[in-house]
Amino acid sequence: MTGLALRAAVADRGFDVAFDVAAGEVVAVLGPNGAGKSTALHVIAGLVRPDRGTVRSGSTVLTDTGTGVFVPSHARRVGLLLQDPLLFPHLSVAANVAFAPRSLGRGRRPAREAARHWLERVDAAELADRSPRQLSGGQAQRVAIARALAAEPDVLLLDEPLAGLDIAAAAAIRKLLRGVLAHDGRAALLVTHELLDVLSLADRVLVLESGRVVEDGPASRVLAAPRSHFAARFAGVNLVTGTTGADGALLAAGGTRWHGTSEAPAVGTAAVAVFRPAAVAVYRDVPHGSPRNCVGITVAALDGRGPGIRVRAEDQTDGAPGLAADITAEAAAELRLAPGDRLFFAVKAQEVAIYPAAGGAAF
Repeated sequence: MTGLALRAAVADRGFDVAFDVAAGEVVAVLGPNGAGKSTALHVIAGLVRPDRGTVRSGSTVLTDTGTGVFVPSHARRVGLLLQDPLLFPHLSVAANVAFAPRSLGRGRRPAREAARHWLERVDAAELADRSPRQLSGGQAQRVAIARALAAEPDVLLLDEPLAGLDIAAAAAIRKLLRGVLAHDGRAALLVTHELLDVLSLADRVLVLESGRVVEDGPASRVLAAPRSHFAARFAGVNLVTGTTGADGALLAAGGTRWHGTSEAPAVGTAAVAVFRPAAVAVYRDVPHGSPRNCVGITVAALDGRGPGIRVRAEDQTDGAPGLAADITAEAAAELRLAPGDRLFFAVKAQEVAIYPAAGGAAF
């Protein structure tokens, strides 16, 4: 199997992205709607022509705007799996899967054998003679995975393949994908909005915002120590951006100072302060003892989270998502909270991690 290299720009989508995926590596692509996630997959698959750039699969050039090379999508060894399985309704399950090798020039018998093999691999052999109309959502997605793999792609693109499935079906497909991706050595990109998909399937995380890569690193590192607002929201933690002062504190855009445990980024460089909502104490008035990290906020919303309440603040002064605090239902009742209330969030310094922002330049 081979790796993937993308260097491409699409002007009318504000897309300008470069990254590599090693053979056997699974990269989760995260980002808000409109960030460029699907555009990246479509450029790789040959469904969108970039204005400039290259797409390479191993030593094979799939797109090169400089030389005019553009391999049509059907001739690329790239499998694209979408949320909608898009099975051919007039073909049986076996014929749907056999269509992939047939499109590569295989004879009928080898194509049928490939279909049988991949249906067995995805635990769907008993569905071979059924019509797509007779399948559940989870069964249809299994067949779609078999069809994608029957084309023997070097690169597998997964665009939210578990969205829309019920919990049991999603868990089964996630387990199936984990086995396929772990043993077949393909470069794979997974677009998802689900934390469990990242934890279960991804080796690395790539975060896109406004058509640019804003964060790239091992999945464990990005989720534990995010450096972008989207990754922080995805991981369920608070993130404040700013620059480092001489004392190691973070100087935020709104004028607040955040003290914490620090990787000691250079003075004046971009940094982030990260802390869990559960580490935030909520007060009506400035708390006694003057904790080192105490900020005034306005309540934007109150959300029930199991036995507790999440207090969401209005957006930060730089437009970043508001901070959040997780408190007990009893504490919320005692404080008599409501949207629009002015409160104070306090966080102990030992609960705050300060480290360099992605890129390291000042905000």
